Amino acid sequence: MKLTPDLIEGAFQFMNRSTRDRELDLRDYKIPSIENLGATLDQFDCIDLTNNDIRRIENFPLLHRLKRLYLSNNRVVKIDENLVDMTPNLEGILLINNQISELGDLDPLSKLTKLEMLALLGNPVTTKKHYRHYLIHLLPSLRLLDFKKIKMKEREEAEQLFGGESGKQLATEVGVKSKTFVPGGDLPNQNQQQSNRKQLSSSEVDAIKMAITKAKTLEEIERLNELLKNGAIPNQQPILG
Repeated sequence: MKLTPDLIEGAFQFMNRSTRDRELDLRDYKIPSIENLGATLDQFDCIDLTNNDIRRIENFPLLHRLKRLYLSNNRVVKIDENLVDMTPNLEGILLINNQISELGDLDPLSKLTKLEMLALLGNPVTTKKHYRHYLIHLLPSLRLLDFKKIKMKEREEAEQLFGGESGKQLATEVGVKSKTFVPGGDLPNQNQQQSNRKQLSSSEVDAIKMAITKAKTLEEIERLNELLKNGAIPNQQPILG
């Protein structure tokens, strides 16, 4: 289904009591691409596009108000280099269960200077060497990566790895980008982890979002991370097959 102005205007809108965010729910429509979001009139703090068929994070209008973007259970392989120009105030992005393959594919996020939370569980990129340290170095503002709080020791390790001339060379070597592909054709490097992880249901997505908003201490964040790492959703059954 195309993301039309009529679909946007008729979609469920609500105030999240936990975050006080005004949210737009565009889940489960099998939307193939992002378009026509100008119809939102920049009235939302959060846009939820979970459970669709989106391959590229692109084509946003200027949305100053947007702080959170939920894109889990799509087929995302590419992030627009100019995303920051259209969404300058993004603080959190959920990209669980997508098809991002290479560390360099995440480089456009480096321009999002307010980004504090990023979740990429279930993407091939999470298996890459230096994955966590690369992103910690790439995104200085990040506080939570895959629901695990970034510690000062990790920041120091990332600086040792990627600081200086030798670090720049290492970043060049590991920060490669995915090869281009033909739209509509087979995607390269399909996510092997998805064969072991089923798609998140709407209730599971809600449980994750609620856990994020309630996790205030390091212990709570670490507990959330352990649950997700073991294939479980907070307060629900494990999701691994």
